[in-house]
Amino acid sequence: MCTDCNDTNAPRADRRQFLGLAAMLAGGAALSLTAGRALADECAPFLADAQAATTPDQAIQLLADGNARFAANASLHCDLLGEMKATAEKQTPFACVLACIDSRSAPELVFDQQIGDLFVARVAGNLPTTEVLGSFEYATKVAGTKAIVVLGHSHCGAVKGAVDKADVGANLTTLLDAIEPAIAATPLTGERSSKNHEFVEAVAETNVRMAVAAMTANSPVLADLVAAGALKIVGALYDIETGKVSFLA
Repeated sequence: MCTDCNDTNAPRADRRQFLGLAAMLAGGAALSLTAGRALADECAPFLADAQAATTPDQAIQLLADGNARFAANASLHCDLLGEMKATAEKQTPFACVLACIDSRSAPELVFDQQIGDLFVARVAGNLPTTEVLGSFEYATKVAGTKAIVVLGHSHCGAVKGAVDKADVGANLTTLLDAIEPAIAATPLTGERSSKNHEFVEAVAETNVRMAVAAMTANSPVLADLVAAGALKIVGALYDIETGKVSFLA
């Protein structure tokens, strides 16, 4: 694993070469992806040939691997200016992430990804608005991204506000109302308020699952890509206390 990508003495295999090899070995892809990733140059810009060689499942695995580094306090230290220059003319990210605006849950950090790796949309409550869907249609259909992750998180203020039916202003109240279906669909006994931590976390998970379903229900473009096997959409929850992301089945 490359923990300091500025170490010029360390052996570095090109990330694109690794992904090409992983694609050729599709029959045993899961093993080769996990084992081969340790040999890859994690700091190499994710360019067009790397994107083309990446499957949706491999894109999700890259995010899982990155989160494992983050949670272990082993995030990469890459040449950001070099990445900026390498991706200045064109971007070919491998994944999209829809996340909450919470300052503790920045996807690029949580998944330990670099400049040019991710398309990220953030809105309170990680809601798949029309603007988000349109943005991700571009990211997938036009720019070739292979996976979308809806990332909820623990202790979500938007979920707490929605559970408590907070009336804090026209626009924010309207936004929180969009979480109401998740509240209604969460079967949990006990106090249904933000004082009940278990209920808040259950609503956050339901909200993520409903957002995943809404993406294909409300976007024929995304639905067609999923049906063709060119795109995978999954939900995940980030624990702000441990730094770990759990992908939902």
